[in-house]
Amino acid sequence: MKTKLLFIEDETDLGNVVKQYLEIMDFEVTWCTNGQDAIQIFTHNQGKFDLLIIDVQLPDTSGFDLARQILQFQSETSFLFLTARNEKQDRLLGLKIGADDYISKPFDIEELILRIKNIIRRHSHNPVATPGQEQEEQLVSTGDIILKKDLLTLTIADKKPVSITLREAELLEYLCRNPNKILKREYILLQLWGENDYFLGRSLDVFISRLRKLLKHSDLVSIDNVYGVGFIFTVREYQAIS
Repeated sequence: MKTKLLFIEDETDLGNVVKQYLEIMDFEVTWCTNGQDAIQIFTHNQGKFDLLIIDVQLPDTSGFDLARQILQFQSETSFLFLTARNEKQDRLLGLKIGADDYISKPFDIEELILRIKNIIRRHSHNPVATPGQEQEEQLVSTGDIILKKDLLTLTIADKKPVSITLREAELLEYLCRNPNKILKREYILLQLWGENDYFLGRSLDVFISRLRKLLKHSDLVSIDNVYGVGFIFTVREYQAIS
């Protein structure tokens, strides 16, 4: 089955070239040139696309705002930003929104292909579990926190559940299953996303920062730095996860 891409790019020449090349490489590509069309296509085809490629500078909206809108419809959407803007603040904003990657123009088309394949590989579906297994695997509990992966919610100390992103849920689940031991940064990246590079390292920092802000409300759980090495997911009065 072909990988299905939604490509949002307003530059006609670039859009045609990229679309044709992606189709040659056996991707199925739907291309549009503005945010309004992208929303309409996405909402009428929810669950169809494996990845969205979003230009940041669109004629009717910013790619950042478009990504936020799309995530409201489907929170588990994978996407990357394709843009001429390479400022640090823009890259960090893209990460905070939840982008899987951020590619600056001009770019090498073969690099784009590799990045697309890497994202798809990282988010490839696991084998289908039985109903009992699936329900058990969707709930992770340790200390005074409960992570519900199917709902993308985190409950801390019996307070109201808060929403988190898919990437944050993946990271938190990994931390919960490896408590009270040093976890090297590069090992976390390889285990979760299959590679260790600068962009993913910055993504990890952003996700760790956001999880820390949430976990400050916990009396039993924290994410602690090990300078120059990685992190420790500290669980006081440790309880085995269920």
